Amino acid sequence: MKLTIVETGLVPEPIRASFVDYPGMFRALVRASDPAMAFDTVSVIKGEVLPDPASLEAILITGSPAGVYDDYPWIGTLMDFARAAAAAGVPQVGICFGHQLLAEALGGKVIKSPKGWGVGRHTYDVQACPGLVAKNCPKTISVAVSHQDQVVTPPPGAEVIARSDFTPYAGLYYANGPAISFQCHPEFDDAYSAALYTAREDRLGPAAAQAVASLAVPGDNALVGEWIADFLKSHAR
Repeated sequence: MKLTIVETGLVPEPIRASFVDYPGMFRALVRASDPAMAFDTVSVIKGEVLPDPASLEAILITGSPAGVYDDYPWIGTLMDFARAAAAAGVPQVGICFGHQLLAEALGGKVIKSPKGWGVGRHTYDVQACPGLVAKNCPKTISVAVSHQDQVVTPPPGAEVIARSDFTPYAGLYYANGPAISFQCHPEFDDAYSAALYTAREDRLGPAAAQAVASLAVPGDNALVGEWIADFLKSHAR
């Protein structure tokens, strides 16, 4: 199976030389559970043209500093791409911005939340586990986050699989998409998360140090990566 990663954001310039790019982070995350997975990357943030989604085996949309409501031409094009992929039955994964874009494209609503920045290791209640992940379904998952925007209305037919008071729609599963998406960042290891929060201290203020300290809570990145890999394998075309 080949997973096409749609790159919608770049590692911030001040720390870019110290870390692999976002597609590289996702390759490592998914390969840990499925070493046989093949990958391709299309970088819309660098101006690359999206292929016909019906020609793809699976799609993953990364995080981005952009908002789905921003007036960048590639965002509308990517929404059309996501809708066409859903219509063709191509399995899709969305992370952070990708989570929001899938929701907005498929009939939900995303806004810049009045709750402000969500940063640090957040813990979500697991509301339900679709059959594909029922074999490993804990009561909670804890994963690093970095976002201001949130899904406030999920699309019709989307099942909430993870939530918190801060982020009521933190994980969504689309049985008819098919798609699975998360507001959190399972691809971020602790070193990158800490560097990212520190680099954004001018925007985050004291919350930056608090976010770094929160990384002492054990993370469930590998588990979410396993869920993603299982989802992809169960929907292989």
